[in-house]
Amino acid sequence: MNPVLERHVRSFNRGVKKGDFATMLSQFSDDAEMTFDGISVGPFRGRASIERAYAENPPDDEITILRTEELGDTLRAEYAWSKNPKVKAGEMVLTTMKGKISRLVIHYER
Repeated sequence: MNPVLERHVRSFNRGVKKGDFATMLSQFSDDAEMTFDGISVGPFRGRASIERAYAENPPDDEITILRTEELGDTLRAEYAWSKNPKVKAGEMVLTTMKGKISRLVIHYER
């Protein structure tokens, strides 16, 4: 698995367990963007906006990566929620720049 994606997933899951997403959020560039497809949330522009989103509505389940694909600076990862680890819940598309996440698009399965 790509190191940026691996760190993101590991720190996301640690954040769910401990209620502290600071490590995960530090991986976003200052001008990062996070958008969602399939739910009415966001978009969030800038790390401060992303931090507020996690503080106001933190996720309550960890994720498991099912499949990944790397295309240059773009990483695609199908994921499942840990409560149902074999059922695809959606896909994350991360764009990286200089080792930081500059864009994260989260597609939810319907």
